[in-house]
Amino acid sequence: MRYLADIKENDGVLDHYLCVNKQNLKTKAGKSYYSLKLQDKSGILDAKIWDLNDGINHFDEGDYIRIDANAVLFQGGIQLNIRRVRKSSEGEYNPTDYIPMSSKNIDEMFLQLLEYVDTIENKYLRQLVDSFFVEDKKFIKKFKEHTAAKTMHHNFSGGLLEHTLAVVELCSFYAKQYPEIDRDLLYTAALFHDVGKLEELSSFPIIEYTDSGQLLGHIMISVEWVGIKIREIVGFPEKLAFLVKHCILAHHGELEYGSPKKPQIIEAFALNFADNTDAKLKAINNILEVGDTEDDWVGWQRAFDTNIRRTRY
Repeated sequence: MRYLADIKENDGVLDHYLCVNKQNLKTKAGKSYYSLKLQDKSGILDAKIWDLNDGINHFDEGDYIRIDANAVLFQGGIQLNIRRVRKSSEGEYNPTDYIPMSSKNIDEMFLQLLEYVDTIENKYLRQLVDSFFVEDKKFIKKFKEHTAAKTMHHNFSGGLLEHTLAVVELCSFYAKQYPEIDRDLLYTAALFHDVGKLEELSSFPIIEYTDSGQLLGHIMISVEWVGIKIREIVGFPEKLAFLVKHCILAHHGELEYGSPKKPQIIEAFALNFADNTDAKLKAINNILEVGDTEDDWVGWQRAFDTNIRRTRY
């Protein structure tokens, strides 16, 4: 199989891919064309069908399709221009080839996460964390497999675990540098800050926002889950419950970024910094991994409002 990540400019491509998005659009001249997003385990690539001729057989979003295409460079990244396409037949593809996976070992990452769990000394916070990350086998399985996002960062199986571990590790550094930080509170909030994505986003092979994801969002879902469990823990201090929930509610930092509250305690600020650092640097890393690796300049990136260059000298 020819993986999308291995495709270079001017390559001819004749293979099967999963169509995760299909839009029927029009050019400025009024001509119809299809804009697609194709996926395999190596990632997602944009594709276009400019000429809707007899070689373009019917297919829908969510179908596996066999394409005949040419790879071009567009705005710093590879894009496929498809000449012919048809729906793939059963037996022509293996579904496991189309689920993007973390490059890191899932079980090893989870064991590293549990090492941080083991350092939480507050008995109420430890009971809260253990009820999810140690005792709930169904939660653990889904948490280890789930994505952290639809497109922006860590958008692969194991992505939520990889992102959460990175955030906890950054929080560990902050707690060592600034002793006024309540480490147990910060670790707990970091572990739970994105768990709502298990409900916000559907599972692979196609990631979409669920109804609750659209209406509530992962921040509110995370706080709701944590609140339900806290009420089951006898004697859990009310003020401590407020602080845990506040950190989760404020972890995006700004109201315009989706946080219902702005950070108001040092642990909430630290969690926001850690979350933002890992999400942004992972997104930049993804940008550097695609496109023509021969060029120093990757191109203008709308998400960062700047042109990005590879560090070469």
